[in-house]
Amino acid sequence: MAIGRIISGQSLNEAEESFNVSLRPKFLDECVGQCNVREKLAIAIAAAKQRSEPLEHILFYGPPGLGKTTLANVVANEMGARLRCSSGPALVKAGDVMGLLSNLNTGDVLFIDEVHRLSTPVEEFIYPAMEEFRVDFTVDSGLHAKTINFPLKRFTLIGATTRAGLLSAPLRSRFGMLYHLNFYTSEELTAILERSANLLQLQCDDGTLELIAGRSRGTPRVANRLLKRVRDYAQVKGSGVLSSEIVERALAMEQIDSLGLDEPDRAFLRALVNVYDGGPAGVDAIAATLGEERDTLEDVVEPYLLQIGFLRRTKRGREVTKAACEHLGLKFHKKKSDSEQPELFEQGKQ
Repeated sequence: MAIGRIISGQSLNEAEESFNVSLRPKFLDECVGQCNVREKLAIAIAAAKQRSEPLEHILFYGPPGLGKTTLANVVANEMGARLRCSSGPALVKAGDVMGLLSNLNTGDVLFIDEVHRLSTPVEEFIYPAMEEFRVDFTVDSGLHAKTINFPLKRFTLIGATTRAGLLSAPLRSRFGMLYHLNFYTSEELTAILERSANLLQLQCDDGTLELIAGRSRGTPRVANRLLKRVRDYAQVKGSGVLSSEIVERALAMEQIDSLGLDEPDRAFLRALVNVYDGGPAGVDAIAATLGEERDTLEDVVEPYLLQIGFLRRTKRGREVTKAACEHLGLKFHKKKSDSEQPELFEQGKQ
C-alpha cells in the first residue's frame, strides 16, 4: 500500500529527490510557510553572525516532506558555511562519524537525517563532539588498544527526524534549538506551487494551482510531486498549459479525490465502516483485514486522516467519524454513549 503512493510525504526515489532539490529555496526570504520557525532562525543566524560564532545545534522534527532538509540547506547558505550530509542508518560505527567530524572546518554544518535511527554506540560517541567539540577515539584493539582525545573545530549539527519521540533524552537535550514543522495551509502551498511553476516555466490558468494545493495534504513535497504529474499529463494529453479540466483529469487518473485522499486511505475507512461498523477496532485487526503492516497504517495512512478529522484514536481502538462517512457516501453507525447502555440490574426489568 505504501510503496509508490503519490501522496506519501516520503521521497520516492533519487530522481524525484534531484527534481525537488532544483525547486528548493536557497535562503530564508525565499521560503514560504513555517513563519514562526523562520523568524526564530533569522534571529539566531543574525546573532551568530554578529558574534562571528557558529550556530547552536538544531533539531527539526515533524512529518516527512515538510522541509527539514531544505531548512538545513538554507541555514548553511545563510551562514555561508559548507554543508556535509549523512543519515542515521548510514552511521553504523564510531569510525563512520569520525570520518565526517575530522573533515569539518570551523562553522561547517553537519546534517544528519533520521537522527533517531543512530545506533547507541554512535550516539554516545557524538555526545562529547556536540558538547565539548572533542571525541575520544579508540584505535587498534585488544592489548594494543589506546584512546586518542581528538579535538574538533566548532561546527553546527542539524538533526532531522520524523519521530521525535524515539530520540533519547540525552541526545535531545544536546540540541540548543528544537523546531517543530507544521503542515502547510492551502494558501502557503499555492505560493510554493507558483514558485515551482515559474522555475519550471509552466503556464497555468487561474485557479489551477489552488486545485493542486487543496489535494496536497499540507505537504510541499506532495504538492511538487502532483505538479510534476499534472505537467506530464498536460504535455501528453493537452497543450502543455495547466487548465482546470486537465488538473481534474490528471488527479482523477491518480485516484486522488478533492481532499487529497487516495485509494489506500479510502480502503482503510471503508474497512473500518463495513467490517467493524465504524469502530472502535484495533489497528492490528484493521491491518489484518487490509493485508498490511501495522507500522504502515500508523505512519503512512492514519496521520492525515486524524489531521482532517476523519479518524479518532480511542482507548478501545480506531473510530471513523461522521464527516468521513459523508465524504465517502457511507452509512454512519451511531455509537451508543455509556449513558445509553442499560445498567446491569435494569436489564431484567420489564
